Amino acid sequence: MSEKVYKKFSISRAFVYALLAIASLLSIFPLYWMFVMATNHNSVINKVPPAILPGPQLVTNFTNVLNTIDFFGAIWNSLLVATITTIGTLFICSLAGFAFAKLRFKGKEVLFIAILVTMMIPPQLGLIPQYIIITKLGWLNDLRAIIVPGVIDAFGIFWMRQYIKSNVPDELVEAAKIDGCSTFRIYWNITVPVIVPAFATLAIIKFMYMWNDFLWPLVVLREQSSFTIQVALRGLIDNYVRDNGMILSGTFWATVPLIIVFLLLNRLFISSLTEGAVKS
Repeated sequence: MSEKVYKKFSISRAFVYALLAIASLLSIFPLYWMFVMATNHNSVINKVPPAILPGPQLVTNFTNVLNTIDFFGAIWNSLLVATITTIGTLFICSLAGFAFAKLRFKGKEVLFIAILVTMMIPPQLGLIPQYIIITKLGWLNDLRAIIVPGVIDAFGIFWMRQYIKSNVPDELVEAAKIDGCSTFRIYWNITVPVIVPAFATLAIIKFMYMWNDFLWPLVVLREQSSFTIQVALRGLIDNYVRDNGMILSGTFWATVPLIIVFLLLNRLFISSLTEGAVKS
């Protein structure tokens, strides 16, 4: 490589790195700003210009959160709901994705298209019939009202189907059938080890969705002991006095579990995106 070409390549790479650094800072800034607001008094937050450095009110603001709502109880409920729903979604959606990708049965394409159509329907349209069903089951104010409907995920089925179709060779499946493997054993022993990155991606998406879900839990949960964290945080907003430091303190600490989950699954998440997982 000539010196001129090498310099041009170095400049291009430096430009790309600079853009990535700027994009990273812009992405991290809202979280940093939330932390700054969570550590300052309400009077400091309302100043113009506002504070840009963390203040001394971190413990005080979080103590006010604990005195206002059952924060750790709500965190536990959200963790329970998000974890169980995510595990159930991974199992059911991977089974369905395997069936659509590798099995042959009548009406497969029509059924798959029907599942894709449900992704275009706003979830708010199903709120009333879903509420009626939950009421008849006697699940109001019960975490089952959130967990059971959340296990089935049309996007999860689509994602798993695309990943399995692209990364599990048909020849490997046929060879396993010739060796006498059952359908479930082919799924469990051959398909599952291959689709671990897809599991990580879907787990992050589903966990974040269930953790941040507000409307449906607000409808079916009535007592504070059963509140998820997003519903509980609503209790920090007073109609007359608005303590922004306390509100943002609760919001910041409620975001920490999501950051931990993403960091744990980050490598597998990136791996799934770099393997051409969405090829048809």
